[in-house]
This record gives sequence, structure tokens and C-alpha cells, in this order.
Amino acid sequence: MITDLIDVHAPAIDLQGLVKSFGDNEVLKGIDLTVTAGEVVCVIGPSGSGKSTLLRSVNLLEEPTGGKVLIEGIDITDPDVDIDRVRTRIGMVFQSFNLFPHLDVMGNLMIAQQRVKKRSKAEAEKVALAMLARVGLAEKADAYPGHLSGGQQQRVAIARALCMNPDMMLFDEPTSALDPELVGEVLQVMRSLADEGMTMLVVTHEMGFAREVGSRLIFMDGGHIVEEGDPREVLGNPQHQRTKDFLSRVL
Repeated sequence: MITDLIDVHAPAIDLQGLVKSFGDNEVLKGIDLTVTAGEVVCVIGPSGSGKSTLLRSVNLLEEPTGGKVLIEGIDITDPDVDIDRVRTRIGMVFQSFNLFPHLDVMGNLMIAQQRVKKRSKAEAEKVALAMLARVGLAEKADAYPGHLSGGQQQRVAIARALCMNPDMMLFDEPTSALDPELVGEVLQVMRSLADEGMTMLVVTHEMGFAREVGSRLIFMDGGHIVEEGDPREVLGNPQHQRTKDFLSRVL
């Protein structure tokens, strides 16, 4: 059982000297980052700074070139670790919604529950309906992704992740593909998750969300964590010149 390996006193996420290279391009240059249970850590920075690679390394969607990734005390860079079992504890929401277009909403929410969690159809259905209600889409159970707005599709993607009962959620710029008027409905769901104590690591351009909901803000540039701290402090009074330059363009 994966639960037998979990250290309840360990951080939810612990990155130690994380390095990731694509050929000669070193995208992450020795990242040290700890996220404790219940924290909402927001990551900002320019394109190409390594934000998404950092996030994708947390569940080994990107294989680190060096360093360690520990999830609840389990070193998932250890080749003997069953990474698929660990991944069931980590919900992931992407920029693009990655829903199966040929399945209705319920099908999208049930398939991994039945195949990975080995839940019965009845149990998977019950969980799916509960998670749909949680994101405010109970009435869309029979709809197909192509008939939903972008905001609704992203909320379905969040519900799908929640169906697996994750201990933490990773969000990779979840509102960047949405029309501006649809952003708010997705951020509201994320706010409610934060209020409920969900551990979250969020790559985002939404500075208002980072300021209001984040417990910590990280600014990345050139594969490094340049600055981190209380979101209001970092956004209102950045200490590093590179942070100041970036924020002057986006705020």
C-alpha cells in the first residue's frame, strides 16, 4: 500500500536541487521548494522561466535530470517507486482541458475512477455527481465537452481531478485558455478548494488570485526561484530588480 510509505509529518511537496534539461537547454537550475499541507503556493514569471516544467516535474510528467522530488515523504525519483500509485494522490489541471470529446461529462469523471481506483460503476457515479455539484455543474452531467463553454470544461476538468480524492492539486495556468469573462468561475472553484484546506501549487498569471488566495508567492526567472514570500509583500514591494521589472509590465 502506498499509504504505508507516507510520512504524515513530511511536506506535501519537497523539491531538492531539482534540475531539468532539454538537450543543452537547462530549464530548471537546482530548484529547492517545499510546500506544506494546506498551503496555496502560486508561481509567477515570464514565459520560458521554467514554471510549467517545475509543475510537471512534481508528478514526473517531466523526468528530472537531477535532484529529488518527494511527495509526502516518498522519493518519486526512485525507480523502485510505483509512480502511478503516487499520482493518484496528485490532482492535475492543465491549460487545455484534456477532456475526452467522445464521452459525456459523467463518462469523463468516471473512467479513471473505475480503471485506476477500481471503483464500481455505482460508486464512481456517486462520486462524480458529488464532485460536479462541488464545481457548480450538477446539471451538466449528460452534456458532452463540445457543448460546454471553456469555463465549464475547465470546471469539469477540476471535478475529474477531485474524483480521485487527491491530497494536493497542481494547476498549470488553468485560466490562460479562457475568454476573460469565463475566468472568474474557474477561480471561484479554486478559491473554494483553498478555503477547504486543499494543498495547491498554482502556475498562474492571475495576480489578484495570487494576492487574495495564495499563502506564498514565488517568482521564477531563467530556471531559478528569484524571489518568494507573502503574496502581498512580493507584489506590493518586490525586493529583486528582476521581479520589479516583471511586475511593472503585468500589474
